[in-house]
Amino acid sequence: MYFNELRFFAFFAIVFAVHWILRGQGARKNWLLLVSYVFYSAWDWRFLGLIVLSTIVDYAAGLALGRADAPRRTRRLWMFGSLVVNLGVLGLFKYFDFFVTQGAALIESLGFEAHVDTLGWLLPVGISFYTFQTLSYTIDVYRGNLATCRNPRDFALFVAFFPQLVAGPIVRASDFLPQLTEPRHFWTPQYRALAWMFLFGYVKKACVADNLAPFVDTVFGDPAAHGPAELWMGAAAYYTQIYCDFSGYSDMAIATAGMLGYRLPLNFAFPMFATSVTTGWRRWHISLSSWFRDYLYIPLGGNRGGTVRTAVNLCTVFLLCGLWHGAAWTFVLWGAIHGAFLIAERALPFTAKLERTPLGAIHTQLVFMLAFVVFRTPDLEVAGRYFEGLLGGSASAAAATAASDPGAELWPWGAFLLVFLGGHFVAYRRIGYDWAAKRADWLRDVALGVAAALAIALTAPDYQPFIYFQF
Repeated sequence: MYFNELRFFAFFAIVFAVHWILRGQGARKNWLLLVSYVFYSAWDWRFLGLIVLSTIVDYAAGLALGRADAPRRTRRLWMFGSLVVNLGVLGLFKYFDFFVTQGAALIESLGFEAHVDTLGWLLPVGISFYTFQTLSYTIDVYRGNLATCRNPRDFALFVAFFPQLVAGPIVRASDFLPQLTEPRHFWTPQYRALAWMFLFGYVKKACVADNLAPFVDTVFGDPAAHGPAELWMGAAAYYTQIYCDFSGYSDMAIATAGMLGYRLPLNFAFPMFATSVTTGWRRWHISLSSWFRDYLYIPLGGNRGGTVRTAVNLCTVFLLCGLWHGAAWTFVLWGAIHGAFLIAERALPFTAKLERTPLGAIHTQLVFMLAFVVFRTPDLEVAGRYFEGLLGGSASAAAATAASDPGAELWPWGAFLLVFLGGHFVAYRRIGYDWAAKRADWLRDVALGVAAALAIALTAPDYQPFIYFQF
């Protein structure tokens, strides 16, 4: 059930109406927990048990970790158990086949025979997101930074809250659980702003990302069949597609939760206007990058152990960040590229000056765009061919020669990307926001209706799955 399809609008209309009709806080939370399980079951009901398992294990672990009289050894065992269960389930479904096949390949390279038995299991939607979410709870309780949640329903709702369940943002228990005890009120002005936010997310997903998808699929499907100009355009198009796809989902998730009275953290802050890779990662998938910072980078020592130790910590974090996205060497290399540039920006003195010039923004966006070429390709061999084509390699040159008029085919896509970038810049600089805020409510409502009608008219003809649902 995608946020940009009709059945979700019907589903949410029912959820919204019943939620605000119900008077008691307990009844509302019961309702939200029920519909969250229904929402996830619409993807594949067989994997609902994994969410319930994670909920039970971490709820029990939280109770044990929160006992003031619990021996240190007991608390460590419960923390270890939470890590084993959560990461074990994630590893079994997401990484088992990858490591088995890679291990077999290594054995065969040494001259021995290896028999590979893989599981071939489907990857449960959202497993990487809710696993990190529940782990943050047990870690915070273990550290003494968070009080134990003793209400099983509240904890279950924290884990399964449907707006952010399948693709984030990754919510911290310290941010969400206190909201479950706050009074909720229906406030009309807030919903006008949230409706605009949902619409912006819808436009990014359904009007930009989904319209770019066929072109991106064609170019990445056979890089050797395309010339350098098409490959560069394909790289720019995919960077735009994945940004609009994921940030569009995040916008719609935040708006949907807000309409039910809950606050979710910001997940994107205009990364396309970042002037360094470091600041780019402070603006891109913020809930994930901050998770790795707080639960891995800082515990490893952060930047407190000197240049070499900091470089090792950054490398470790970004290799694991790449692996979090998927069990493939392309994801590992994608993480390594970002880690290498973050290390370089810390080590090289001229990067601080570069950040204050237009070259900083150009350099940053090129790094993100070209790294996403690796991210998009199915394996390192195809990634290598794509980069060879970008540089005018033999196959790419032949494809360019064979093309009758590549410029005529590419200019509409270039114009499309420029229009998006211009509109995005307007939103980034908040041009016209103050003027619009002074208009009458009825005029802004009319503008919202007109904008929604235009968005529907520009919606791509085919629904495309959200890219991050596969992670």
